Amino acid sequence: MLEQTFKNIDDVLHKEAGCSSELDYTEQTSWMLFLKYLDDMEGERAIEAELVGKPYQFIIDEKHELSHLYETKIKNMGNAGRNGGEYYTPRPLIRAMIQAIKPSIGETIYDGACGSAGFLCESHDYLRHGSDDLTTSQLETLQTSTFYGKEKKSLAYVIAIMNLILHGIDAPNILHTNTLSDNLTDVQEKDRYDIILANPPFGGKERKEIQQNFPIKTGETAFLFLQHFIKYLKAGGRAAVVIKNTFLSNADNASKALRQELLQNCNLHTILDCPAKTFLGAGVKTVVLIFEKGAPTQNIWYYQLEPGRSLGKTNPLNDNDLNEFVKLQADFADSKQSWSIDAKDIDQSGYDLSVRNPNAAKAAPLREPQDILAEIEQLDNDSAQIMDNLKLLMGSEG
Repeated sequence: MLEQTFKNIDDVLHKEAGCSSELDYTEQTSWMLFLKYLDDMEGERAIEAELVGKPYQFIIDEKHELSHLYETKIKNMGNAGRNGGEYYTPRPLIRAMIQAIKPSIGETIYDGACGSAGFLCESHDYLRHGSDDLTTSQLETLQTSTFYGKEKKSLAYVIAIMNLILHGIDAPNILHTNTLSDNLTDVQEKDRYDIILANPPFGGKERKEIQQNFPIKTGETAFLFLQHFIKYLKAGGRAAVVIKNTFLSNADNASKALRQELLQNCNLHTILDCPAKTFLGAGVKTVVLIFEKGAPTQNIWYYQLEPGRSLGKTNPLNDNDLNEFVKLQADFADSKQSWSIDAKDIDQSGYDLSVRNPNAAKAAPLREPQDILAEIEQLDNDSAQIMDNLKLLMGSEG
């Protein structure tokens, strides 16, 4: 019933002038859902207070309550603006990353580019439904002191708030801010988190003044985010971060320095190589870096994800595609799609981490040009001989 209600609302809004997709009115829809949720919560709390004979102070004054807004017939829904360049992380990939990290209740979970809050929502579901006998204290911990995020864009921030509320987090700890404006030299132990899960934006460029907040100077947004995540991770903390696969082999100084930082100060134990079109609408290939902070890398386990089909809008990534990765990653087992390398074998001059599957079928060596020409000549001679034989047969029949 709720799904049909949303569909009906979507059908009405989609017909508005200037609306070409759901992104044009998602912000307004999210605000309306938030106001409805808040109105219902306020009503329940007012009734509870009345039952025990206590007054209740409403959070929102009367003229801004949803019921009053309904009475005045809200107009001016407006156009939320296009945001078609956002590529949100497929939920099957998020769930696989969470299973590789294995968060537990009592640990803090952070996403510094939370977008639609998919990582935080799926982490909540993983923890909430992973046990049927959570205590009141554990539930309170999940509600108030587990999930944290930051988001720069207004629309994504609103969606993140609403998404977490719909997952049962009454007061999400999401800040509307530019994550990269944090000066890393100011980060203290109290600011750090146990777990970081993120798919930071890539391909963007940051201003010089933002780059000054980071020890490794670069304009590439994703590389700045990776530095941010390493700094904000507690010693012994775990992280899973999506990044462009070119990061593994780029020869620029910033990429090499960042790979060195990752290998020397973190245990980069897993690299998941994702196929093309894992992210719908994005042409770049990506990898997932899974690491722990506080000890140098000893071995790296690679897994090359091969769904066996071309991914796309009508054929997206699903949970079954990642079942083998989750199973093998638990023990870093070798297979046709997975292998390990010793960190000692990594070239220390460039710290190249490129994905090279040693189990893949090797291509036949290229032939010498003279051999190819000789074969062509032989085929021509064979063809000429066949033609001569055919002519003789046809002559004898005549």
